[in-house]
Amino acid sequence: MKINKAYKFRLEPNAEQEIVLNNLVGSARFVWNQMLAISFEMFAKDEFINATNLVNKIMDLKSNPDFEFLKTSSNAVSLQQKVRDLASAWSRFFDPKVHARLKENKKKPRKPKFFKLADGTEIQLRPLMPKFKRKSDGRDSIRLVQFDKYCRVEGNRVKLPNGVGLVKFRKSQDIIGTVKNVTISKKSGHWYVSFGTERELDENPRHPATSAIGLDVGISKLLTTSNGEYIKPKNSFKANQLKLAKLQRGLAKKVKFSENWKKQNRKIQKLHSHIANIRHDYLHKITTSISKSHAM
Repeated sequence: MKINKAYKFRLEPNAEQEIVLNNLVGSARFVWNQMLAISFEMFAKDEFINATNLVNKIMDLKSNPDFEFLKTSSNAVSLQQKVRDLASAWSRFFDPKVHARLKENKKKPRKPKFFKLADGTEIQLRPLMPKFKRKSDGRDSIRLVQFDKYCRVEGNRVKLPNGVGLVKFRKSQDIIGTVKNVTISKKSGHWYVSFGTERELDENPRHPATSAIGLDVGISKLLTTSNGEYIKPKNSFKANQLKLAKLQRGLAKKVKFSENWKKQNRKIQKLHSHIANIRHDYLHKITTSISKSHAM
């Protein structure tokens, strides 16, 4: 039996490597936005949107004199993967099952937004449609497939293409299995590397424990187990609420997109990331403890 597993680590590029990585993820974000604009044009004309149609248009972007930087500051494989991700997002939009689930969880309607087409007409942006990416979102990534061809791992360093070279990462655990792809991501000013692996498992793996447990998810009590144990929720937001409010008030006083505004926005992004990390760490520890103690 084959299983796929990802191993994610904190990446520690030096100043020169970070410049190259910023160019790579920036080019990928640019291509996503350009392809999304093209796909909106295709949508308005009722043209078929799929990965093949969109990937074939990458060369048109690269041959555009205004986009010369794509030839030197991008990775062809990562651009293709980014466009394939966009095609997958359109597939979810066209999936009636996804829309059915959206109707079940109906939210308060928001003010409609529109996209202006090349001919001057507008189309209304609907729920589940792919969205444009912004640098200020603080989240960027690229994915490289055919790992053995473009990359390799040497201890606690990973070799990346496009002149990035060997980059250190915090190897907190061994990477088990064959690495098939690698994802480089940037979130709240920090870089991460994720190795997608594949490995064979025994046909009938057995859990060392023999007990079973039932779980009920609540609000005031995060979990109630069938043996009468209660697990309280971790409110990481409440502990950082005052600090976040202070940072947001400071952001509101600054000129939007100025250097001081960007610095303040990065502080807010890091705090949001810190709040989420506290919550995720708490949940991971609970689920790990339960899964190791009980077979089902």
